[in-house]
Parts: sequence; C-alpha cells; structure tokens
Amino acid sequence: MKTRYKFLAWPYIIWLLIFIIGPLCLIVYFGLTNEEKKFTIENLSIVGQYTSVLWRSIWIAMISTIITLIISYPLAFILSRKKAKIQSFLMMLFILPMWINFLLRTYGWMTLLENNGIINKIFGLFGFGPFQLINNKFAVIIGMIYNYLPFMILPLHSTMIKIDQTIIEAAQDLGAGTWRIFTKIVLPISIPGINTGITMVFVPAVSTFIISKMLGGGSNFLIGDLIELQFLGNTYNPHLGSAIALVLMTIILMCMSLLNQFDTEGKEDMLL
Repeated sequence: MKTRYKFLAWPYIIWLLIFIIGPLCLIVYFGLTNEEKKFTIENLSIVGQYTSVLWRSIWIAMISTIITLIISYPLAFILSRKKAKIQSFLMMLFILPMWINFLLRTYGWMTLLENNGIINKIFGLFGFGPFQLINNKFAVIIGMIYNYLPFMILPLHSTMIKIDQTIIEAAQDLGAGTWRIFTKIVLPISIPGINTGITMVFVPAVSTFIISKMLGGGSNFLIGDLIELQFLGNTYNPHLGSAIALVLMTIILMCMSLLNQFDTEGKEDMLL
C-alpha cells in the first residue's frame, strides 16, 4: 500500500519540481548573478533605490485588502445563512465576472471612471463634476477590490457555512448578545477563512501591473510595473527584475508567516 501511494505522489512531485521549485531557483539565480553569470549582491542593493515604489505597492495592496475584507465578511456571513440553492445561485453571481478576461474587466472600469465615463455622466445629470476618478490611487484601489473580491468571499463563505446555526441559537438562549456571539463564536471559527482571503487578495494586489497601468496612469507606478519593465520593457534586465521579485517574495512570505501566527493563536483561543 505504501509503495502504491508513493507511486501516485510522483506526478505531483515532478509538477512541483518543474513548475514551482524550478522557477523559484531561476529567480534566485538571476537575482544573485550579473550578466557575466558571476555571483553578486549588486542587484539587491539597486532594489533599495525603489523603496518608495515598494512601499507604495504594499500600502495600496493593504488598503485594497482591508476594504475587500470589510465588504466580504458580512456578505459571506449573510450568504452562509441562506438556503443551499440560494447560496449556490448568489455565489455564481459573484464568480461570474471571473469568467471574463481580466484585461476586459479592468478596461470596463476605465470606461466607467474616465472623465466622459458613465459615472461622471450620472454626476453631470445632477450638476456635479466631472471628477477625476481615473489615473490615481482611488482608481487602482477600486480596480483591485473589484477584481479580487471573489478571492476574499470564497474562503470566508467556505468557513462560515461550517458554523452550526444551533450554536448561535443556543448562545442567544443563554443571553449572549450580538457582539459576544460574534467575538466568541463567529470570528474565531472564521479566522482561517480570513487569513486565506487576505493572502489570496494581498499577494496578487501587491504584485499587480495591469490594474495600475490601466487605471493608475504613470503617476501610480507599482512594484509589479517595475518588474514587468525589467523583463518586457526597453531596459531589459532580468537580473534586476529577479532581484526585485526576490525581495517582494521575501516580504510576502513574512506577511504569510505573520498571518499563520494569528491563525494558530485563533485556534488556541477556540480550544480555551
């Protein structure tokens, strides 16, 4: 039996080595070498020149993730209390935009936010505007929230449907108020979903380049744009691009480690 299980695991191990470990090794190799293929940390020192871009990317990604969580959390809880058929239908509505090309979804927001777009035309009917809704941080955050909202709702919903309604009803019968039920029952159980949702939103948000390029304009240059420029732009420099990606990957791993720590503490609180 053990031999059979090992045989079944080999395809996944090969996939892991080729498509995950292999590319990561290439990033490390290019990030720590120069054009002469000699070891150097010069690329990492150059990354320090783009600290402002890196912090801007982290800041915008954090704001987008927090707003996405605030929108998704009550929505996921409400959905989890509905009947199964209603849940499936509503979840399909949230997932439906994901079937459309990412570029087209972002382009749709360009037509909504531009100076002659639909939103400004609606404001114009009431004598307001036009407002500068595009080519700024606001537009980038809106684009991130819209594109990554399902990535937050899905893990939250999958954990909240495990909350037995009878437990909430029992707590109400024992005199627990809404806030106590939330802090002692709903929140601790949903912490794994919160951590997963934050990871699934923050990671693509901090490394995006399409959204910032289409909705942010040249004044909202993010770290993803910088990496894309090193590989696809006129200043082709895969060594610097890999070094930037390596630093970004390290920051993301640190954030994920911190989230896992909160997850562990949440499980300990539930046991207590």
